[in-house]
Amino acid sequence: MTYDPQNIFGRILRGELPCHRVHEDETALAMLDIFPQSRGHLLVIPKAPSRNLLDADPETLGAVMPLVQRLARAVLKATGADGIRLAQFNEAPAGQTVFHLHFHLIPVYEGVELGRHGGGKADDGELAELATAISRALD
Repeated sequence: MTYDPQNIFGRILRGELPCHRVHEDETALAMLDIFPQSRGHLLVIPKAPSRNLLDADPETLGAVMPLVQRLARAVLKATGADGIRLAQFNEAPAGQTVFHLHFHLIPVYEGVELGRHGGGKADDGELAELATAISRALD
């Protein structure tokens, strides 16, 4: 299987589609998932093209994981969540639906069940506020 640069995350990275951007640097883009499993569900998308973990350059992984950790801390701080679930899927049978490497940071709130991914689109106003709050928590 090969990488298709026309995938939705590739298009977002090139600025062809909008997103609720939380952070961007030379390594990756972090944005809020518009179909979140919980309030503050963040996606971290490496800029280097790869389909998933199986074909990713080890240097890319080494560069992006400290950012994933930093963003996880910011999500906890900004949302008041009780924990974070880190998820990453490789190929369709494993649940991957967008074939560009990405990491899900899903806030977990004590006593609140996670929603189904794709279960409903979040409010754009709330996403914009969350993006700002998480971005500020990075500083």
